[in-house]
Amino acid sequence: MRTANVRTIVIWTLVALVGAAGWSVLALARGEDVSAAWMVAAALGSYAIGYRFYSKFIAYKVLKVDATRATPAERLNNGIDFHPTDRRVLLGHHFAAIAGAGPLVGPVLAAQMGYLPGTVWIIAGVIFAGAVQDMVVLFFSTRRDGRSLGQMAREEIGPFGGAAALIAAFTIMIILLGVLALVIVNALAASPWGTFSIAMTIPIALLMGFCLRVLRPGRVAEVSLIGVGLLLLALVAGRWVAESSWADAFTLAPSTLVDWLVAYGFIASILPVWMLLAPRDYLSTFMKIGTIALLALGVVIALPTLKMDPVTDFASRGDGPVFAGSLFPFVFITIACGALSGFHSLISSGTTPKMIQKETQVRMIGYGSMLMESSVAIMALVAASIIDPGLYFAMNAPAGAIGTTVENASQVVTGWGYSISPAELAQAAKNVEEATLLSRTGGAPTLAVGVSEIFSKVTGGSLRAFWYHFAIMFEALFILTALDAGTRVGRFMLQDMLGNVYRPFKNISWKPGLVLTSAIVCALWGYFLWVGVHEPLGGINQLFPIFGISNQLLAAVALAVCTTLLVKSGRLKWAWITGIPLVWDATVTLTASFQKVFSGDPKVGFFKQRSVFQDAIDDGKVLPPAKSMDDMHTVVTNSTVDGVLTAVLALLIVVVIADALRVCVRHLRRPALSTLSEAPYVESKILAPAGLIPTREEREEARDAVTPTGV
Repeated sequence: MRTANVRTIVIWTLVALVGAAGWSVLALARGEDVSAAWMVAAALGSYAIGYRFYSKFIAYKVLKVDATRATPAERLNNGIDFHPTDRRVLLGHHFAAIAGAGPLVGPVLAAQMGYLPGTVWIIAGVIFAGAVQDMVVLFFSTRRDGRSLGQMAREEIGPFGGAAALIAAFTIMIILLGVLALVIVNALAASPWGTFSIAMTIPIALLMGFCLRVLRPGRVAEVSLIGVGLLLLALVAGRWVAESSWADAFTLAPSTLVDWLVAYGFIASILPVWMLLAPRDYLSTFMKIGTIALLALGVVIALPTLKMDPVTDFASRGDGPVFAGSLFPFVFITIACGALSGFHSLISSGTTPKMIQKETQVRMIGYGSMLMESSVAIMALVAASIIDPGLYFAMNAPAGAIGTTVENASQVVTGWGYSISPAELAQAAKNVEEATLLSRTGGAPTLAVGVSEIFSKVTGGSLRAFWYHFAIMFEALFILTALDAGTRVGRFMLQDMLGNVYRPFKNISWKPGLVLTSAIVCALWGYFLWVGVHEPLGGINQLFPIFGISNQLLAAVALAVCTTLLVKSGRLKWAWITGIPLVWDATVTLTASFQKVFSGDPKVGFFKQRSVFQDAIDDGKVLPPAKSMDDMHTVVTNSTVDGVLTAVLALLIVVVIADALRVCVRHLRRPALSTLSEAPYVESKILAPAGLIPTREEREEARDAVTPTGV
C-alpha cells in the first residue's frame, strides 16, 4: 500500500509539473518563439488533475452518487428512449452529441484576440464551470426520471421561473440546431467525399446497433472493431467516389442537403435510441477522438511555433475584423462549447440520463466528456495560432473589409500590422487546391488549413491538400452528431411543455406524441435553415449573430437550476460549486447582451446598426454586406429581430435567476415549505463499472454475480 501511495504521488507530481511548465512558458514567454506543444502540455496536465481530484470530490463528496440506486434506464426500460447502455457506448454518444460546431469554430474566431486569453478560458472554464455543469445536470436529471432542464426548472423553481426557463431553453435550442445544420450544409455542399463518407455512417451504425442488441449483445469491443474498420473503409472510399464517375451522385446542392438533413433528423429522433442514435454517435467518436489525438501527437512531433501574438491589440481596442467587441465579454461568448455551453445541459438532461446504467458513471460521462470536448477546442486554437497571422486575418475578415483580390487583401491586412504578400496568399490557396482562401469566414476553413499545416509537417507537404479536405469532412461529421441528438432532445423538451397541458405527452415514448413533436421540432429548425440557404441574409443567417449569447444564457439557466437543487437537497455548503460559475456566466453574458442591444458602435449594437442602415436607406445608399436596396431592408429587419430577441432572452434568464434566488432564500428560511421532485429509491439489479476500466473490486463483484448489463 505504501509503495502504491508513493507511486501515485510521484505520477501526479510529474503531471502537475508538466502542466505548470506549460502554463509558465505560455504566460511568461515574450518576444521569442513558443512551441504549440506547451499549450498541449498545459491543457493535458490541467485536465488530468481536474478530473482526478475535482470531479471525484464533486461526485462522491457533494453529489454522493449511489451505485445501489436504479437509474431511469433500468427502472423505465422500454427499448425506445429508456435503455440501459454500456458505459463505453454512452460515453461515445454523449461526447458526440455535445461536441458540435462550438469547440471547432469558436476558438478559431477567438484567436483574433491572441492565443493566451482563449487558452486560459478554455482550460479554466471547463474544469470549474463547463464540466461541472454537465455532470451536475446529468446527476439531477437522472434522479428525476431523465427530466429535461426546463421541466426541472418548472418543478423545482416554480411555475413562473420554470415557464421562463422552458420558453428560453426551447427557443435557444431551435436557434442552435439551425446554426449547426447551416454549418453542415456549408461543409458538405459540393463535397462528394464528405457526403458519401457521412452517409455511410448511417448503415454502419444500424449494423452495430443490431449486432449489439440481437446478434452479439454485450460484445462492445468486438462490434467496435467491426464498426471502426467499416468507418475507415468509408473514409477511404469517399475519396475514391469523389474522383470517380459517381461523384455527381454525391455532389449535392445546399437545398438538397436541407431536405436530407431534416429527414434524417426526424428519423433519428423517433427510432429506438439503440438502433441508430447511440451506435452512430459512438462510431463517430472514434474518428473524432482519433483525429484530435493524432493532431496532438503531430504537434508534439512537428513542434510548430505559435505565430499569433499572445494578446493582440484588437483585445483592447475592440475593433477586430473577425468579430467586433473587446476581450471582455466577447471572448467568453465566442468560445462557448469548449469551456461552458448551455447546449450541453440539454443533452445531460435529454438522451443521456435515460440511458445511463449507474449513477457512479455521471463523473466519467458528464465531466469526462466535457474535458474531451475542451481538448478539441484547444487543438482548434492551436491550429488557428500556428498559421501565418496575415493569412488568418485574410481568411476570417469579410470581403467588405479586405476586398476580393489578393492585392487588396494584402494591403489591408498589412495595415492591421500583419504583413503577407499577394504571392503568399495565392500560394496558400494553391497548396490546398482552393481557388481562393480570402474571406473564408466561419472558422472551419481556417481550422482545416491549420490541421493540414500540422499533418503535412509529419507526412510531407505533398499531402497538404488531402489533409485540408479531410479536415473539412471531419468537421461536418463532428457537427452532424450534435444535430441528431439535439433534435431528439428538442422533442423531449416540447413533450415536457405539452405534457403540462395534455398529460399523455408526459410519456415521452408515447408514439403519437413523439412523432408529432419530432415533426414540429424538425419543421422549426428546418424552416430557418431552408430560408437561410436560399437567402444569404435571411433565415438562420438572421439568428447567427446571437448564437454565442443564447448558448451562454442557457448555461446560466442550467447553473441556476443546479444551484437551487444543491440548496434544496441539503447541500448548501457546496452551492458555491455551481454558484460561482453562475455569477461569472451571468455577469459575462448579460454584459454582452447589454452591449449588443445598446452599444453605440454599429459593429456591436444591433439597434445602432439598424439606425445606420435605415439612415442609409433614406439617403438611397447601399452599405456592405448588402448588395442591393432589398438587402439593406433585410439588414434592418435582422438587426431589429436580433436586438429584440437578445433583450427578451436576457430578460427571461434574469427572471429565472431571480426566481431561483427567491426559492433558495425561502428554503433557508422555511425548509418545510420546500419539496423535491426526486424519484423514490429503487435498488439496482445491474452491475456495471463506474469508469472505462473496471477496478479490481468491480471485477471481483462481476465474477460473483451474473446480471443483465444492457447494451
